[in-house]
Amino acid sequence: MSLDKNKIAQRIAQELEHNMYVNLGIGIPTLVANYIPKGIDVEFQSENGVLGMGPFPFEGEEDADLINAGKQTITMMPGAALFDSATSFAMIRGRHVQLTVLGAMEVSENGDIANWKIPGKMVKGMGGAMDLVASAENIIVAMMHTNRKGESKILKKCQLPITGVNCVKKIVTNLAVLEVTKNGFKLLERAPGVSLEEIIKATEAELIIEEEIPEMIL
Repeated sequence: MSLDKNKIAQRIAQELEHNMYVNLGIGIPTLVANYIPKGIDVEFQSENGVLGMGPFPFEGEEDADLINAGKQTITMMPGAALFDSATSFAMIRGRHVQLTVLGAMEVSENGDIANWKIPGKMVKGMGGAMDLVASAENIIVAMMHTNRKGESKILKKCQLPITGVNCVKKIVTNLAVLEVTKNGFKLLERAPGVSLEEIIKATEAELIIEEEIPEMIL
């Protein structure tokens, strides 16, 4: 059984470390704030000018003035700070953010990411994606393994306009956890109930499979 978006976010949350500064992109990445492991403190940064984001608010407790980069209402942790976009991007470009979690339309086997434009279709624009992929040293992608037509989004080469090159380190999809290595995609984990054959069939790029692949622990 493949994972839903919340389970993808829950698996990515396992990559968080104590006192880490983390930027969450729009889409699935925003859900990561709901699954911070017990015993660690993490500072979530949003490019629209927030440091110290908390989980999503409960229904009826939303504050329309507090939003993330995707214009979703958020909560703020004690000690959180608000600032302008210039300060926010100075943090990003100055490499003060230790982990960036982004959504993607495609990722190639050498770590290229396409996540800002589909030619001929209306999209929100690149936002801060260009700065994030150019500045971040650790990028994890949260995405579905295939598109709505069932075509792989884990590719030998990106077909859509590229946002950044050689920048993605790890991918968590609804089917698997993949690491980007100098030799291509290395399969690390598979979603509970998902077979190795299903993952291979859903992946256009070649997979490096060195040993028995364990199921994700969620």
